[in-house]
Amino acid sequence: MNDSMQNREILIVDDETDIRFLLGSILKQKNIQTVFASSLSEADNILKNKKKFDCIFLDNFLPDGLGVNHIKQIKNNYPQAKIVMITAHDNQTDREKASNEGADYFIGKPFSSESILKTIDRLAV
Repeated sequence: MNDSMQNREILIVDDETDIRFLLGSILKQKNIQTVFASSLSEADNILKNKKKFDCIFLDNFLPDGLGVNHIKQIKNNYPQAKIVMITAHDNQTDREKASNEGADYFIGKPFSSESILKTIDRLAV
């Protein structure tokens, strides 16, 4: 859909190295550049230094807090960024909270390459 767009970048916030690299390799298929953060504080520092990301993949359970509790702050400071919540704790309560906080999409782990690529297309990233 947007494969012709240049310089698309996504921030991936997850404390699991294998998840960060898996997402990065899936997104590379769409010529999307990725930046990795393993904690909320690391993500905050990256966001402060680079203000524009097309999308942020945000894990919920991180070493320094719950990703879902930071969605509103991210949306307020970076309204153009789509937020995709990713978590192994996939239940209706967490989905509803993420949605109410402003997440654009919610993906449970484990996820497939296809589900990630479809999400990118749906969000027009």
